[in-house]
Amino acid sequence: MTTRAPATSAPATRAPATSAADLVHQRVVGHSLDAPFYVSEEFLALDIAAVFARSWIFVAAEAELPEPGDYVTVTIGPYSVILVRDDEEDVRAFHNVCRHRGARLLHEPHGSVGNIVCGYHHWTYGVDGTLLHAESQSPDFDPTCFGLRTVHVRTLAGLVFVSLAARPPADFDEVADRVEPYLAPHNLRRAKVARQIDLVEEANWKLTMENNRECYHCAGHPELQRCYFPLYNFTADEVPPALRATYERFLAADADARATYESLGLPYETIEELDTRPTGFRVQREPLDLAGESFTTDGRVAVRRLLADFPTARLGHLGLHTQPNAWFHLASDHAVTFAVLPLAPDRTLVRTTWLVHADAVEGVDYDPDTLTRVWNTTNEQDAVLVARAQRGISSPAYLPGPYSPTESQVEDFVNWYITRLKEHLEG
Repeated sequence: MTTRAPATSAPATRAPATSAADLVHQRVVGHSLDAPFYVSEEFLALDIAAVFARSWIFVAAEAELPEPGDYVTVTIGPYSVILVRDDEEDVRAFHNVCRHRGARLLHEPHGSVGNIVCGYHHWTYGVDGTLLHAESQSPDFDPTCFGLRTVHVRTLAGLVFVSLAARPPADFDEVADRVEPYLAPHNLRRAKVARQIDLVEEANWKLTMENNRECYHCAGHPELQRCYFPLYNFTADEVPPALRATYERFLAADADARATYESLGLPYETIEELDTRPTGFRVQREPLDLAGESFTTDGRVAVRRLLADFPTARLGHLGLHTQPNAWFHLASDHAVTFAVLPLAPDRTLVRTTWLVHADAVEGVDYDPDTLTRVWNTTNEQDAVLVARAQRGISSPAYLPGPYSPTESQVEDFVNWYITRLKEHLEG
């Protein structure tokens, strides 16, 4: 009897890759990446050098730094960055490295300081990075030459981005000009942090991002699916029979939402430039299902005090994606920010922060558990899914598979990522 190998939809046979550069240049469009991209230390180092050290990275909300002297420390691969609000109330960013002999300066994830003092030899810096005190130096010592090394930092309607590059991508201003009109009405600069949850996913950071960029798996999120109309990437002709009633309900909600947005002067049309520029992004305003107000089990607001002076709570949601590591969801009553940072080839930090009006009172205007339930549950479900993907990809049996048409934003993310690696390797 003759046996035949089973048919597969794997890409055509190609010469074995011998290096990371080979794998980058041999990547097959429309398919997931080869296993080393997700499991090897070599690719983690390449990702830090080519992506996280050269792009604009979302790291915090301004609400995490409400007063002068408030700081947050962020770990990006081997880098540690201090974000601090200075005495002029501007957000500054510095490398978390003493200019004397390199000791780590601040060790806590957040806190407040008058000055930044090195615990080793007590070199002291102002919150503007200026060296204020260095004991027992030679007469020709010039303190102006030893301020903290700065990191490029930009704020966008209450969101803080940093770039570790000597010359950051030049398109940030253009992206900010296009995105800020969507974000500004939600008044995030005057919001406060209601809750922040750090979740470590047992998966490569790219699996975390790929998972976020599609809803092919969203049947695994019943709580979230109650809030959304589950119609992603379907055209009107492609909506399956089981979703026709949902689609009709969406059309009515969408017409109502557009009328509301136009009456309030809120931009809502989709802008999608995920893989055509260094600072890739996607922004869109759209209706939510149920009561249409917020990310809750009944769709009603979780916070009685709305983020801004909106005349109605029924604004659906504003979604923003930024490459390579963040996504944001804003409703009338609160906003949620998500930051993704690699910890190891198979471990990723997902930091989720819920923002509410600065005057909203916990226990009076909102219940933190109600506020966070839908997205916290969704994050925990996603952690299980991406951990399964990581374990499968780690098997010698893994072969890259084809993306579904509903996973177009995954392809956009991967194409953006591969472009950054090519630029780095060729540059």
